[in-house]
Amino acid sequence: MLNRVRSAMLWSIALGLVVALAGSALAADASKKARKDRKPKKQAELLLRLPEFCNTPDGMCLYPDGNIILAVPNVNDQRQPAVIMKVTPENKLEKFYDPPLHPDTGKAYPFGICVAPEGGRFAGDIFYADLQWFANPEKPNYKSRVMRIPMKDGKPGKAVVFCSGLVVANAVVVRDGYLYTSDTIMVPGSKPLISGVFRFKLDEEGVEVKQPLIEEPHVIATVKSYNPDVGFGADGLTFDSKGNLYIGNFADGTLHQVKFDAQGKPQPATVFAKAPFMKSCDGIFCDLKTDNIYVADSIANAVQVVTPDAKVYTLARDPENDGKDGLLDQPCEVLIRGQEMVVSNFDFPVPGGVNTKYELPNTLSRIPLD
Repeated sequence: MLNRVRSAMLWSIALGLVVALAGSALAADASKKARKDRKPKKQAELLLRLPEFCNTPDGMCLYPDGNIILAVPNVNDQRQPAVIMKVTPENKLEKFYDPPLHPDTGKAYPFGICVAPEGGRFAGDIFYADLQWFANPEKPNYKSRVMRIPMKDGKPGKAVVFCSGLVVANAVVVRDGYLYTSDTIMVPGSKPLISGVFRFKLDEEGVEVKQPLIEEPHVIATVKSYNPDVGFGADGLTFDSKGNLYIGNFADGTLHQVKFDAQGKPQPATVFAKAPFMKSCDGIFCDLKTDNIYVADSIANAVQVVTPDAKVYTLARDPENDGKDGLLDQPCEVLIRGQEMVVSNFDFPVPGGVNTKYELPNTLSRIPLD
């Protein structure tokens, strides 16, 4: 009897050692994989140094003619008026458009920007978010709006108000006859912060949303943010090749997904991807050839990649710097042009970010993808 007990005890100890060793091996493998995922695969380079009147570059879109349209809200130095610029395929910077001032604030703040795809009467027109929160960050003014710039023969016409009454209109994207825009502080003062995404039919132009915004019928998704130090929620927007919508949650560094049923009805947003080293989700861009989603991780001073199976790895990352050599300097927006990624560097410090101060020059970076 005693021998059986002793044998059972020895077997139990041996089994425990095996399990512990296996657990240690798995933990070591996971740690090794995490280190590998965090290790940058590429190095950012200088694409363009911007003139001083472009002190805060933000949203970008690629126009069908190969030009990049760049929104410059100039929130770092508001003595300079906002402007929308153009970067040619030869990387020459040209002034594209002077965005109209809001009649109440006397300011313009173009942030997210997109072009309507082919098909329909708005094809080729440019939409941008006019983020009027910056006119008075201490008090929500519900004056943010989305503007449409009618285009003819590659030339911009007079901008018109597409929708108004938002708190922090931020990203914009057009797909299948709808315009989607994120409101990054949809419910001011909420804890956790509630932000969301609005959807409008393109023929609804001129609509003014009603308060409280969370009850507005145009809201198709809500996102909660739990980071108490960063008061920004739903930010970047993009679609994959299957028609799923993705939302970047700035504060929590999580990527959310919205699926649509057969009738086009949106399903509740769910967390699609997260990683300990992905600290924020600012602008996001889906490469429709691979369905990889590229994330401007503003807080970590990095560009992350989220694969279709929700794995996350780091494409490029830099320590704090002044941007003059083209290193990442608080990236806020990314897009793919040919075999390179173009990155807009916002350089506007936020709590917990690698970037702690604003300084000239302001730049666009490039990351080779071949």
